[in-house]
This record gives sequence, structure tokens and C-alpha cells, in this order.
Amino acid sequence: MGFAEGAWGMDMLRATGVTLCVALSGFAAGAVFGCLSAAASFSSLRALRILADGYTTILRGIPDLLVIYLFYFGSSAVLSQLGVLFGSEGFISAPVFLTGALAIGVVSGAYQAEVYRGAVLALSKGEIEAARAYGMPNHLLFRRIILPQATRFAIPGVGNVWQLVLKESALISVVGLIELMRQAQIAAGSTRKPFTFFLTAAVLYLLISFVSGVVFRIAEKRAMRGIRRAL
Repeated sequence: MGFAEGAWGMDMLRATGVTLCVALSGFAAGAVFGCLSAAASFSSLRALRILADGYTTILRGIPDLLVIYLFYFGSSAVLSQLGVLFGSEGFISAPVFLTGALAIGVVSGAYQAEVYRGAVLALSKGEIEAARAYGMPNHLLFRRIILPQATRFAIPGVGNVWQLVLKESALISVVGLIELMRQAQIAAGSTRKPFTFFLTAAVLYLLISFVSGVVFRIAEKRAMRGIRRAL
């Protein structure tokens, strides 16, 4: 481990950057899926409520690794079939970063949907009813009352989901993406020093997790300004 010629330090740092990119991409995609699912769960249309409930139930019930396999090999199968139509033969691999980030996004979206739904349910019904009695339009009600308070309640749960996404990013190594976990495996196999490189990977994951925790605690503290805490 080091940064001299032939050392693995720079490779480990680059792999850490890939881990961060795939985790942030998956988390952002999950935020979109989660918001849409949470909104559908409050819809007046029964079909949308059933769809949202099915999404969260199925994705939270299937192992994350299996979801990654389904996305990668399913996408590759579709690309291979399209390749046959255009005269290409053989297996066409799907982009591992894109499919991996999308798989993580779909899974994390199921968890984020429950966080957002719980945050909305935690709002005081009296405030919403008072705003409607005052004649406040729905878009203004959402922007001034629902969104600020739901965000405040959702931050701790979203922080937990982010930690899960960060750990789930290691699973993408099974489809060939060279992120932190995969790079540690390659280095361990080449040097025959598995403990050194896996310990280094653990420290890097913990460092990212620690910094993320600090950021979310600061965000939660800022969101709770002016609010009297129970403890």
C-alpha cells in the first residue's frame, strides 16, 4: 500500500471515487423513485396506491444482490437481442455503472418512499386543514407547509438509507465494476495480502460513512432550528 510506482494507493483512491459516484447516483435515482412512490401512496386513485404498495413490498422483499443480477443480465439480454436484429452476434454486456446505479436506485427508492410517506403522515392534520380552510391552493400548501416539515422529519431516515446505499454499492463488484470492494479483491489477489487491502477498504468505507453522518447531523440540526426538542 502506498503511492510509489507499482503501489496500490492511487488505485484504491480511484476505486473510492467510483464507489462514491455509484452511491450518489443510486441515491439520487432512489430519491426520484421514492418521491413518486410516496406521492402515489397518497393518491385518490386506488390503482396508484396499489402500484406504490407493490413497489415497496417487492423491492424490499427481494435480496439486493438478486436485483442487481436481474438488472444487469436482463439489460444485457435485451441488448443482445437488439444486436441480433442489426446483424450482431454474441453477448452484449450492459454498462455496469449504469445498470448497477439504477438497480441500487430502484432498491433504495423503495426504502426512501417509506421514509417520505412516514414524514408526511407525521405532519399535523390541523395545520393542513387550517390552510385549506383559509383557501390556500394545493401547490402553495405543499411548498409552504408540507414540504418544509416533511423534509425535517425525513432527514434522519434518509441518512440511514444513504448508509445502506453506500454499503450496497459494494455488491456491484459482482458484475465487474471496479469500485472499492472489487479493487481491494484485485489487490489482495495480486499481492497475497488480503488482510491489508480489505482492512484499508473498511477504513475508507468508515471514513465516508463518518463524513456522511456529520453532514446529515448538520442538516438535521439546521432543519430543527426554532423547534423545541423533546429531549
